[in-house]
Amino acid sequence: MESPDFSIHKNGRQRKLVGASLSSVNTRDMENEETSASEPDLQDDMESLIREAGSEDRRHKGRLGIRGELGNVLLLLCLYVLQGIPLGLAGSIPLILQSKSVSYKDQAFFSFVFWPFSLKLLWAPMVDALYFSRFGRRKSWLVPTQYLLGLFMLYLSVTVNSLLQSEEGPNVLTLTAVFFMLAFLAATQDIAVDGWALTMLSRENVGYASTCNSVGQTAGYFLGNVLFLALESADFCNKYLRMEPKETGIITLSDFLFFWGMVFLVSTTLVAIFKRENQQGKGKRRVQEETQGVMETYKLLFSIIKMPTVFTFCALLLTAKVGFSAADAVTGLKLVEAGVPKEQMALLAVPMVPLQILLPVVISKYTAGPRPLDIFYKAFPFRLLIGLGYALLVWWTPSVKQEGGFPVYYYAIVLLSYALHQVALYSMYVACMAFHAKVSDPLIGGTYMTLLNTVTNLGGNWPSTVALWLVDPLTSKECQGAAGQSCGSSEEAGLCVKEGGVCVTTMDGYYVESVVCVVIGLAWWIWLGKKMKRLQEQSPSAWRCRVNQ
Repeated sequence: MESPDFSIHKNGRQRKLVGASLSSVNTRDMENEETSASEPDLQDDMESLIREAGSEDRRHKGRLGIRGELGNVLLLLCLYVLQGIPLGLAGSIPLILQSKSVSYKDQAFFSFVFWPFSLKLLWAPMVDALYFSRFGRRKSWLVPTQYLLGLFMLYLSVTVNSLLQSEEGPNVLTLTAVFFMLAFLAATQDIAVDGWALTMLSRENVGYASTCNSVGQTAGYFLGNVLFLALESADFCNKYLRMEPKETGIITLSDFLFFWGMVFLVSTTLVAIFKRENQQGKGKRRVQEETQGVMETYKLLFSIIKMPTVFTFCALLLTAKVGFSAADAVTGLKLVEAGVPKEQMALLAVPMVPLQILLPVVISKYTAGPRPLDIFYKAFPFRLLIGLGYALLVWWTPSVKQEGGFPVYYYAIVLLSYALHQVALYSMYVACMAFHAKVSDPLIGGTYMTLLNTVTNLGGNWPSTVALWLVDPLTSKECQGAAGQSCGSSEEAGLCVKEGGVCVTTMDGYYVESVVCVVIGLAWWIWLGKKMKRLQEQSPSAWRCRVNQ
């Protein structure tokens, strides 16, 4: 899923409508799909059927819902919450860096942290096919990755202060490397948990896996981002949580990392020891997993991409969000630069949660027909206009700032802008997901959908990175108060200050980007948007993979 707001990077957090395991079928389609089973699994099924046939009460009890599997549901929920924690923390770092006045090139470099969830298709087949059968197909990857996540967090708890507060400024290179590994491990854990969810729950309850995914990741991201930024802020804690003001927040980033590092280590140990992956059905028919080799999966992906319609669609997905990149990637950082507290930026996400829940439900009524991309096409120009509105908001912000902060009406306007952005964003997102579901070959639905979703996410990540990278080169500054000095680079700016001058921005690259992006977006909408709409007119056979014909 693309980044749904301008205040927090959420590219890392992907709400999947399908399972991420490439050789596993879609969670929602699993109830209607036959899968192959090994001989021991067939024997387990036979024993389960015999037990069910022998007891009417037992059969009735097996249909009562999730009560008999509440432990498995809670475990899945816990695993998804843990997955959201490092993603939330990664999303908070750009705001912290911005408050320390790092360059936008550094922000662009750090944005690579959000790429692993868009690239996990590259190693998902290996996670799905290589494992130790005695330990468990999913635990073979889940346990090591979560241990590594915990160890990386403990390492960061000791070093993060020095990385953020060194004399030369934040060590962005090391921060990026460590948080990239956190995101990579979280994406790998996501592949394993998605696959395990399909077999951990019984056939009649497997649909709850997507609920655990959505609720758990959202809760984890909230804890790692919004809650952390609020409790780490001295101003927020002094204003709302303390009787006597102090210079620091209730918690520090180091404390937060240490706590969750220990939680990862302890919870992973408990799962490794007490949770058996391959259990008997206990009176319920278990969903069997499809097994596919690594090379077969890669060949299947290649055969899908080679199809003309899919190749064209992927190319359009990779370029569709260029017009929104400045608004989505840079606006929130510019507001922090203008003085808006980073914890307030994070808290703006809270009132949007009900809207984010309701919007897909409402929009899906209009995308359920044969032409879901019509909604995508109609929402496109409105989202571009909202991007220009964001630029006006950033320009207006310094003039509204008061001695005690910003007035309530300012935050109300920001919240309204954010809400309008959500409507346009979710209209495009839901329409795109509906089209993915419509064209995906049902024989390989899991792999097909994962490919299209991965391309969609990547199409949002790379323009954001480029947009951040170009802010500084497009910004013009001049040295005032020191003759003969300039501010073209950090070294020149330093010389300007030494000579008693000050660097003044004459043209902010963000505004240049905002206009250029809207122009590019309009051109895409006029010429390529119509081509994307015409893909809906292709016959179903044009989307069928030749491997299955």
